Amino acid sequence: MTDRPAFDRRAFLAALGSAGLGSLAGCSALGGDSTETASTAAPTASVDAEVARDLAARFAPTLYFDADETWFPTDPRSYASDRDGETVVDGFDAFDGYHATQGETDERAPEPTVFYNVVRYDDSSLTAVQYWFYSVFDQFTTNFHWHDWEVLHVFVDTADDEPVPQLYVASSHSRSVPNNEFLDPDPARPPRVLSELGSHSSALSLNDRADRFQRLPAGGTFADITNRAFDRIEDAAEIPIAYGLPRDEGARLPYVVPELDGAPVYEDERLPSVTRDSLVSEALTVRSFDALSSPPTDLPARSTGLVFGPETADDDRDADTDADADTDADIEYALVPAGEVEHITEFTGPQLSFEFAVPGFVEDAIASHLTTTSTPWSQPRYADPAADITDPTHRSALAERYDVVDEPSALNTLFVRVTEAVTDADAPDGEGVTTRESGVESVLLLESDPEAAPTFGGLGVLRDVPAGEHRLTVNGAGSAPHSETVRVGDAGSGSESASETDSSSGDAETLTTAGVDGEIPLVARESATKVEVDADGTDRDLTALALEDDFAGRLYDAPLSGPDAVYVHRGGAYTVEVRDSDDEIGAFRVNPDPSASAAGDDSESDSGSASASIPSVRIDEPRTGKASLATFLADIAAETAAAVAAVDERDGGDNDNSDDSDDSGTSGDSSSTATSNGATQTATSDGQANAVRGLAQALESVAEAANRAAERAEAGERGRADESLDTVASRLERVAERLAEARGELPGSLSRATDRRLEQARRRSEQARAADTL
Repeated sequence: MTDRPAFDRRAFLAALGSAGLGSLAGCSALGGDSTETASTAAPTASVDAEVARDLAARFAPTLYFDADETWFPTDPRSYASDRDGETVVDGFDAFDGYHATQGETDERAPEPTVFYNVVRYDDSSLTAVQYWFYSVFDQFTTNFHWHDWEVLHVFVDTADDEPVPQLYVASSHSRSVPNNEFLDPDPARPPRVLSELGSHSSALSLNDRADRFQRLPAGGTFADITNRAFDRIEDAAEIPIAYGLPRDEGARLPYVVPELDGAPVYEDERLPSVTRDSLVSEALTVRSFDALSSPPTDLPARSTGLVFGPETADDDRDADTDADADTDADIEYALVPAGEVEHITEFTGPQLSFEFAVPGFVEDAIASHLTTTSTPWSQPRYADPAADITDPTHRSALAERYDVVDEPSALNTLFVRVTEAVTDADAPDGEGVTTRESGVESVLLLESDPEAAPTFGGLGVLRDVPAGEHRLTVNGAGSAPHSETVRVGDAGSGSESASETDSSSGDAETLTTAGVDGEIPLVARESATKVEVDADGTDRDLTALALEDDFAGRLYDAPLSGPDAVYVHRGGAYTVEVRDSDDEIGAFRVNPDPSASAAGDDSESDSGSASASIPSVRIDEPRTGKASLATFLADIAAETAAAVAAVDERDGGDNDNSDDSDDSGTSGDSSSTATSNGATQTATSDGQANAVRGLAQALESVAEAANRAAERAEAGERGRADESLDTVASRLERVAERLAEARGELPGSLSRATDRRLEQARRRSEQARAADTL
């Protein structure tokens, strides 16, 4: 074939230029009934059987499966039975029957079958060819279910003798996340589908790297998707937002063993032919997310296994096409009209649940969520394939070409970037963290939606989220869970502070970012401490909770309504902030014990979870106002003074390299003060304090003044409290002077920590002076 020009993402975005977000593929259940995407303006009709067969054969995809795949596309009619006069496929019959056939015939892929459905749009040359793939079981990370239907939509223009493909849509079959899509594919190359292990979520492969997914153009070839990026989010501005195939991109994606009635599904007596070897390989599987003390690091990458091609490839495909000429299919599948299975009214089976740890106050709650199933022919997208176009730029392109396709409708989309919190090498031991790209994919769940969605490259997208307040929970294997309240505004009607509305194409779309600026850091369980905040019993209406580390900055910021809990890395030094309905602020210092730890290995507690051994820090009845902020100032000043004084003690109480400055560091207070660790620091006999000692004394004097301010605020003495806070402010400037003098005598990490705490103390000092509440 003719080499296709390298895909230029910027040029593509500039050319389409309309509002819209990217797409993400997921892995949950059949879905499709609970949430409908935008409908088209015109009805569709069936196509003549011979024409439909020709179109289906012309674009029949080549299917690439993982080397560890167990469940391949098959014919569900082999497992059908009559129930009260209706034809149903029972989950036990299909699951066990499939593996029984494998054992009896020694075939890895019994009855390989792909079903096709072809519909045309009335008064239009637009036709859609759908390829439906049925598997008897779906096993993913925290989503699994009986029966699994995947679909590939091929939109073609049939105005001329030779049909021209317009758009490929590889469905993730989760209605809360968008699909993998490609606009204007090469007519000479039928699509390839890369099936995700276990979940069978479909990625596209259209360039010369046949069995690999490529998100961005590289090596002289183009990308496998044309989904647009989130240009409004810096971290995602260069990344086409689609699920793709995470393991193909080097991501770690752990699987979980499905359970039924509290036991592994393969132990159920109704599944005699199903064994542990029937499921996803143990090398890729974890017992449960919360049974590990740290994220797994040794999960194998994806490798290609069986390749499926249509039986009609040699006879029905145009000889001039370049349809994987260099790739011979291992297995040929039967191409069957979907009408032959439409008599099946239901795919049944007891609902398999997956558990999600949700951080709660005092202990973690385990929320159990169920997947759902439905037949493809009961879903809106079966008769109206355009309902499954999820990238608004692609829908806009087809709407411009065909009157029968509507422009994108308004919707709310939620975006997060999941990272990992680790100790910061630039911080003193146990006094600072940083965040980095996570090496393991995570799973997102809204409490309002029973279907979980995985991240790709740490990015997570949930689309078509109903307006209102939601609880978002993020779980990762070996990580402590994260949960927060997220407020999503109506698309097109303005939004919350964490949202932006784009209406450049006339259809507003609200993008809400969770976490802090879209980032949610997870913490390995072995390094986690839970910070519990009990908002009950306070005399103020607390509305928001935030948490920041001295080095990493703000890590959590979300609405608060009642007791809440946040996991933090025990190697940090934190400020917890609460805000009330009058916009008054309270602040509290939290320093987890760096030597405390959760489970030191992957052993389980009696509850089967490593979370039982995670230490906690509790803040009861947090208050807002001057007293709270003044107490915080005293705590952070005393904490820093103790750290600085410890340096002087290690140097034997003398520092010959410091400048001899005439300063007691007390701004009129006693020249002999006690540090928080009990050490006494006094000026030298000749009135000269070395730089380090002077800095410690300046910090101690801040703590003294802040404590006085807190006592006076508690006593209701507003004027005297403000006087003490003015003294705090002036002494903080004195600290800055002494820090400049002592900087060369302090360890670099402590110097940087003191800088950050001084900056925070100044900010809290201003807030305390401005506070109306005592």
